[in-house]
Amino acid sequence: MLRSYRKALTFVLLTISISWGVAALYFALGGKWRAGDWKAVLFGFVYMWIPALVAIGVQRGIYREPIVKPLGISSSFNLWFLAAWLLPPAIALLSSAISLAFPGVSFSADMSGFIERLASYLAPEQSEALKSQLAAIPMWLFLLSGLIQGLLAGATVNALFAFGEELGWRGILFKELAPLGFWGSQALIGLIWGIWHAPIILQGHNYPQHPVLGVPMMCLFCLLFSPIIGYIRLRSGSVLAAAIMHGTLNGTAGLSLFFLKGGNDLTVGLTGAAGFIAMALVNLAIYFWGKPGEIQ
Repeated sequence: MLRSYRKALTFVLLTISISWGVAALYFALGGKWRAGDWKAVLFGFVYMWIPALVAIGVQRGIYREPIVKPLGISSSFNLWFLAAWLLPPAIALLSSAISLAFPGVSFSADMSGFIERLASYLAPEQSEALKSQLAAIPMWLFLLSGLIQGLLAGATVNALFAFGEELGWRGILFKELAPLGFWGSQALIGLIWGIWHAPIILQGHNYPQHPVLGVPMMCLFCLLFSPIIGYIRLRSGSVLAAAIMHGTLNGTAGLSLFFLKGGNDLTVGLTGAAGFIAMALVNLAIYFWGKPGEIQ
């Protein structure tokens, strides 16, 4: 059986070993995972593109096979690209609404809760400046601005970053693990995807309050999101749609926290328990109405 999945196994072992090695080197040299730090942004870009470079190396360099069609690189746009673009903010807003059902979580129109969450990333003077700026902006305008910026970034620069990952997860792995069936393949891809994140999660990415518990949380997040983005990849017929969805998810995830006060990084927001519930509902919709097994 392992022989049938040798290419996938080769890709996974190379991707994780190279990615973790690069991360270890970066952090050993004093690098930090800080929002807005140009060195962290550059490291993030390199880290996200390792799966793509390994996928190309395995597909072309080791197995001497074509890259474009087998890995789903297609610019034949269809309505599923639109779904890839608009579904992430819908999931983020749904997770925000679900968060309000958790004990100790409340709606914060002045965004004081959101500012508190950013406090660990900002200097005191930056926090005060942000409070002043937000006080002068109507709530609906800030939400609209965040939505538009997230959508624009998601389909452009974020998609470029995300394509580096997606050529691996929804490119070579999507193709090589297809014999496992839709749900089996997406579960395995999600688990691999989550484990791959471990070095940056341990540095505080997504779960700054709980970096160690954040590792299994990120694995669960990826397990739940993998069938959703995998379904878009399947329906659109293109890994580019998956890159847009991934990029837009990264760009609009903050919407899930804008107006929440209370809770922590394990419970509220898109990457917390509330987000898991929202994604589980989308997965149920795919299971009952999407029928992915019938269109493989």
